[in-house]
Amino acid sequence: MEPVKFVALDRDDLEVVSTHLQDALVKVADVMWRPQEKRLVVALSRFDWLSAEGTKPELRRCRAALRFERVKCCKCRNVNPAGKDAVLNLLAVEFSETDPPAGVVNLIFSGGGTLRRPSLPIWGHLGPQAGVRSMLTIPPTRGVDGLSQPRH
Repeated sequence: MEPVKFVALDRDDLEVVSTHLQDALVKVADVMWRPQEKRLVVALSRFDWLSAEGTKPELRRCRAALRFERVKCCKCRNVNPAGKDAVLNLLAVEFSETDPPAGVVNLIFSGGGTLRRPSLPIWGHLGPQAGVRSMLTIPPTRGVDGLSQPRH
Protein backbone atom coordinates (compact mmCIF):
# COMPACT_ATOMS: atom_id res chain seq x y z
CA MET A 1 0.00 0.00 0.00
CA GLU A 2 1.26 3.44 -0.96
CA PRO A 3 1.43 5.99 1.86
CA VAL A 4 -1.24 8.69 1.73
CA LYS A 5 -0.30 12.34 2.27
CA PHE A 6 -2.57 15.36 2.55
CA VAL A 7 -1.95 18.99 3.37
CA ALA A 8 -5.02 21.01 4.27
CA LEU A 9 -4.83 24.73 3.58
CA ASP A 10 -8.52 25.64 3.56
CA ARG A 11 -12.00 24.39 4.44
CA ASP A 12 -12.31 22.35 1.21
CA ASP A 13 -9.00 20.57 1.87
CA LEU A 14 -10.07 19.81 5.42
CA GLU A 15 -13.32 18.26 4.14
CA VAL A 16 -11.26 15.81 2.04
CA VAL A 17 -9.16 14.97 5.09
CA SER A 18 -12.30 14.53 7.19
CA THR A 19 -13.64 12.05 4.64
CA HIS A 20 -10.48 9.94 4.85
CA LEU A 21 -10.53 10.03 8.65
CA GLN A 22 -14.22 9.23 9.07
CA ASP A 23 -14.68 6.40 11.61
CA ALA A 24 -11.01 6.54 12.71
CA LEU A 25 -10.33 5.17 16.19
CA VAL A 26 -8.37 7.39 18.57
CA LYS A 27 -7.04 6.30 21.95
CA VAL A 28 -7.13 9.24 24.40
CA ALA A 29 -3.48 8.53 25.30
CA ASP A 30 -2.61 9.12 21.62
CA VAL A 31 -3.75 12.76 21.66
CA MET A 32 -0.56 14.73 22.24
CA TRP A 33 -0.79 18.47 22.96
CA ARG A 34 2.68 20.05 22.85
CA PRO A 35 2.25 23.67 24.04
CA GLN A 36 5.96 24.58 23.78
CA GLU A 37 5.95 23.51 20.12
CA LYS A 38 2.44 24.92 19.54
CA ARG A 39 1.51 21.55 18.05
CA LEU A 40 -1.34 19.08 18.44
CA VAL A 41 -0.73 15.52 17.22
CA VAL A 42 -3.40 12.84 17.15
CA ALA A 43 -2.35 9.26 16.37
CA LEU A 44 -5.23 7.21 15.03
CA SER A 45 -6.28 4.03 13.32
CA ARG A 46 -8.23 5.00 10.21
CA PHE A 47 -10.24 2.84 7.87
CA ASP A 48 -8.29 2.42 4.62
CA TRP A 49 -10.98 3.65 2.23
CA LEU A 50 -8.73 3.34 -0.85
CA SER A 51 -8.02 -0.37 -0.29
CA ALA A 52 -11.76 -1.01 0.07
CA GLU A 53 -12.33 -0.08 -3.59
CA GLY A 54 -11.89 -2.19 -6.72
CA THR A 55 -12.53 -5.79 -7.68
CA LYS A 56 -10.72 -7.26 -4.65
CA PRO A 57 -11.53 -4.90 -1.80
CA GLU A 58 -9.52 -5.23 1.41
CA LEU A 59 -11.26 -4.08 4.57
CA ARG A 60 -8.56 -2.89 6.96
CA ARG A 61 -7.33 -0.07 9.14
CA CYS A 62 -3.99 1.67 9.01
CA ARG A 63 -2.14 3.85 11.50
CA ALA A 64 -2.11 7.56 10.77
CA ALA A 65 -1.23 10.82 12.46
CA LEU A 66 -3.10 14.10 12.32
CA ARG A 67 -0.89 17.09 13.09
CA PHE A 68 -1.91 20.69 13.64
CA GLU A 69 0.71 23.46 13.71
CA ARG A 70 0.65 26.88 15.39
CA VAL A 71 -1.87 25.77 18.02
CA LYS A 72 -2.25 28.20 20.91
CA CYS A 73 -4.61 26.02 22.95
CA CYS A 74 -6.63 22.82 22.78
CA LYS A 75 -9.91 22.25 24.61
CA CYS A 76 -11.96 19.11 25.04
CA ARG A 77 -15.62 18.53 25.79
CA ASN A 78 -17.05 15.18 26.90
CA VAL A 79 -13.55 13.66 26.65
CA ASN A 80 -11.74 12.78 29.87
CA PRO A 81 -8.00 13.44 29.33
CA ALA A 82 -7.23 11.25 32.38
CA GLY A 83 -9.01 8.25 30.81
CA LYS A 84 -5.96 7.32 28.72
CA ASP A 85 -7.29 3.87 27.72
CA ALA A 86 -10.60 5.19 26.37
CA VAL A 87 -11.08 4.81 22.60
CA LEU A 88 -12.90 7.52 20.64
CA ASN A 89 -14.58 7.15 17.25
CA LEU A 90 -13.83 10.18 15.03
CA LEU A 91 -16.87 11.24 13.03
CA ALA A 92 -15.59 14.41 11.36
CA VAL A 93 -13.01 17.18 11.29
CA GLU A 94 -14.69 20.56 10.80
CA PHE A 95 -13.58 24.17 10.42
CA SER A 96 -15.72 27.16 11.42
CA GLU A 97 -14.55 30.66 10.51
CA THR A 98 -14.75 33.14 13.37
CA ASP A 99 -12.65 36.09 12.19
CA PRO A 100 -11.65 35.32 8.57
CA PRO A 101 -9.35 33.67 7.81
CA ALA A 102 -9.06 32.49 11.44
CA GLY A 103 -11.50 30.07 13.00
CA VAL A 104 -11.92 26.90 15.01
CA VAL A 105 -11.09 23.32 14.05
CA ASN A 106 -13.27 20.72 15.78
CA LEU A 107 -12.58 17.00 15.92
CA ILE A 108 -16.01 15.52 16.52
CA PHE A 109 -16.34 12.08 18.12
CA SER A 110 -19.34 9.80 18.60
CA GLY A 111 -21.00 10.17 21.99
CA GLY A 112 -20.67 13.97 21.91
CA GLY A 113 -16.91 14.24 22.46
CA THR A 114 -15.09 17.15 20.84
CA LEU A 115 -11.52 18.40 20.66
CA ARG A 116 -11.62 22.10 19.86
CA ARG A 117 -8.64 23.98 18.53
CA PRO A 118 -8.89 27.75 17.94
CA SER A 119 -7.05 28.38 14.71
CA LEU A 120 -5.17 30.89 12.75
CA PRO A 121 -5.85 29.92 9.15
CA ILE A 122 -5.84 26.14 8.74
CA TRP A 123 -2.40 24.50 8.48
CA GLY A 124 -2.45 20.72 8.55
CA HIS A 125 -0.87 17.57 7.13
CA LEU A 126 -1.72 13.89 6.68
CA GLY A 127 1.14 11.66 5.50
CA PRO A 128 3.67 8.97 6.42
CA GLN A 129 5.69 9.08 9.60
CA ALA A 130 7.95 6.50 11.21
CA GLY A 131 5.83 3.37 11.45
CA VAL A 132 2.71 5.25 10.41
CA ARG A 133 0.92 4.71 7.08
CA SER A 134 -0.55 8.20 6.75
CA MET A 135 -0.17 11.60 8.36
CA LEU A 136 -2.26 14.76 8.29
CA THR A 137 -0.79 18.15 9.08
CA ILE A 138 -2.87 21.30 9.03
CA PRO A 139 -0.47 24.13 8.07
CA PRO A 140 -1.18 27.89 8.06
CA THR A 141 -2.79 29.26 4.92
CA ARG A 142 -0.42 30.23 2.11
CA GLY A 143 1.54 33.39 2.74
CA VAL A 144 0.18 34.04 6.24
CA ASP A 145 2.79 35.68 8.45
CA GLY A 146 5.38 35.29 5.69
CA LEU A 147 5.26 31.49 5.79
CA SER A 148 6.07 29.77 2.55
CA GLN A 149 3.91 27.16 0.84
CA PRO A 150 4.61 23.53 1.74
CA ARG A 151 6.65 21.53 -0.77
CA HIS A 152 5.18 18.27 -2.01
